[in-house]
Amino acid sequence: MTLLIIGIIVFLGIHLVPAFPHWRDGLIARFGSNGYRILFSVVSTLAFVLLVWGFARAPFIQIWSPPGWTRHVAMLLMLPVFILLIAAYVPGRIKATVKNPFLDAISTWALAHLIANGDLASMILFGSFLAYAVFDRIRLKRRAETGLVTVAETGPPRNDVIAVIGGLALYGVFLVWLHPLLIGVPVLR
Repeated sequence: MTLLIIGIIVFLGIHLVPAFPHWRDGLIARFGSNGYRILFSVVSTLAFVLLVWGFARAPFIQIWSPPGWTRHVAMLLMLPVFILLIAAYVPGRIKATVKNPFLDAISTWALAHLIANGDLASMILFGSFLAYAVFDRIRLKRRAETGLVTVAETGPPRNDVIAVIGGLALYGVFLVWLHPLLIGVPVLR
């Protein structure tokens, strides 16, 4: 469990740096813009590997037993997650309306997994990501007031079609093949 917690702290910690502009600016002043990006990428990647490894090795400690229907709620909640993930990188009405689809995808992903999993490691992992996404969402509002965050421009309507169709396709692929392959847990039983 220790590796999981260290991985979460480092991964989310490095991702909180942009939420505090004076930290980010200090790192950029020290390492340069490219150096900061490289440092951010390397630390994020190593922390993610540690997080995944720690989660896989964490003991299974059941805290509560979710009812069977929670799996279906989680699967339903995951549907917009993939659409929001694509919309985060394809400017359109979805991105402009939601404002930060990536954070909304993270919070919905975490909530869906908290609903469907009752073990301690899952509660720590998904609860941490949910708390991070909520905190960063609140922090973004404050940064927008200072002019540090710009409002996303709306792209052509086809970008929303790309986000929806691409998100649905990615959802299907993850549901059928990638979740069992990458996570080791089949969603469809």
